[in-house]
Amino acid sequence: MTTTSQNDLPADVAEFMASVEPTKRAADGNIFIELMQKITGHGPKMWGASLIGFDTYHYKYDSGREGDSFVVGLSPRKAKLVIYINPGFQPYQSLIGKLGKHKSSVSCLYINKLDDIDLAVLETLITQAYKEMKLKYPDQ
Repeated sequence: MTTTSQNDLPADVAEFMASVEPTKRAADGNIFIELMQKITGHGPKMWGASLIGFDTYHYKYDSGREGDSFVVGLSPRKAKLVIYINPGFQPYQSLIGKLGKHKSSVSCLYINKLDDIDLAVLETLITQAYKEMKLKYPDQ
């Protein structure tokens, strides 16, 4: 896998990634950006000050609340890399068990460093979650 360079990213994403510390976190984040771009076929986009998302979908809850969000995303935070998998992890427990050292919540995967996980397993997880979201929210 080649590594995404700052010149390959939209200006706001490149600016944000240049500010990420430590530099190892930024390097790992760029690998995740490349991976998500390959899976989704969409470039990275900033969603707020520290979230990088790929592709979009429109949601509407039974309550009437609605909005737009990214389909998959990441945030290279100082403490951990956070991967956002919008359908959550319940359907992917067999993959999660093979991933390596991580923590998770409902739809966030917390990774200390890329070397702690099996990148092929993460790619499969993101691919399956992305496909599930595109089935649930087609034509967006």
